[in-house]
Amino acid sequence: MTHVFKEKLDKADRIILTELDWNCRIPSSKLARLTRKSRQSVEYRIRRLVERGVITSFNTSINPHKMGYKIYKIYLQLRNVPEEKQRLFGYLRKSEIVYWMGECDGAWDLIFAVFAKSDYEFYTLKNELISEFGKIIVKNFYDVLVDVKQYPKMYFTGELRQPTMFGGEVVESGLDSLDHAILGEVVNNARIPLVRLASRVGSNPATVSARMKKMENAGVIIQFRIGVDIRIFGLEHYKAIIHLERYTHDDEAKLLAHMSGLPGIQYFIRNIWDIEPEIVVSGYHEYRELMDVVKAEFPFVIKNIESVVMKTDEWTPGYGNLLKAK
Repeated sequence: MTHVFKEKLDKADRIILTELDWNCRIPSSKLARLTRKSRQSVEYRIRRLVERGVITSFNTSINPHKMGYKIYKIYLQLRNVPEEKQRLFGYLRKSEIVYWMGECDGAWDLIFAVFAKSDYEFYTLKNELISEFGKIIVKNFYDVLVDVKQYPKMYFTGELRQPTMFGGEVVESGLDSLDHAILGEVVNNARIPLVRLASRVGSNPATVSARMKKMENAGVIIQFRIGVDIRIFGLEHYKAIIHLERYTHDDEAKLLAHMSGLPGIQYFIRNIWDIEPEIVVSGYHEYRELMDVVKAEFPFVIKNIESVVMKTDEWTPGYGNLLKAK
């Protein structure tokens, strides 16, 4: 089923948003064929979706695990001291280590993930953070990401699609300065034309295209996606932090199959200590109904569920700073 949006979208807009989220570097000519519109009409619609604030970004999803980094996650409950909270958010955005961060309402106030080469490096980073902002941190928790299934935004059309996956084994992919320069340009500007991209990194289109394909094949580049402001449509983004009583392979397969059948599923995250499905729904009532079904279906698997609604969703704010540090 598709959601009924407060902001109206016609069928062509829904197709455009779905396909851009699957691969936002898709040529306008292909989008024109899929929507049965002209190329000019498609390009106009994309511009309008950006102007209306529906599309907030064109992002390149990267996998730090294929770049020699582990992803560590930090969960914080914070005292309501607005000036210090904003200082913390600014500190994280300027940092060279932040992979993702989200401000929340619910069980936690802030969750973020950082790049680190080792447990020792993360331990040092964590201690620096606690020392700097300890007076507003009420409660904290740490975890290590294992892997993530990343689903397309299926709620626009209701069409179920297979997820892509990142995380996994930590390896070095042997990226050189040109690879990093390319990533630095496309990470938050994924729809940049190839000729312009080549010019910005001081190379030629054929070489840049080959490097990007190589990074895709190596799993460094996961996907080219769009950011969407779901609030325009009256939707909410929930993270369910599911603490497990047990988790056999059979349990995992059944729970994954159940979650994958939800058009609003965004991520299925496996951490060392828990799993975290993320779901886009019309509101808390729908989210609670979905979680009640999950708990009823898996009573001996799930110990308890902590819930948060995501107020912000910021990807790779620290990647450009990481490149500068190199």
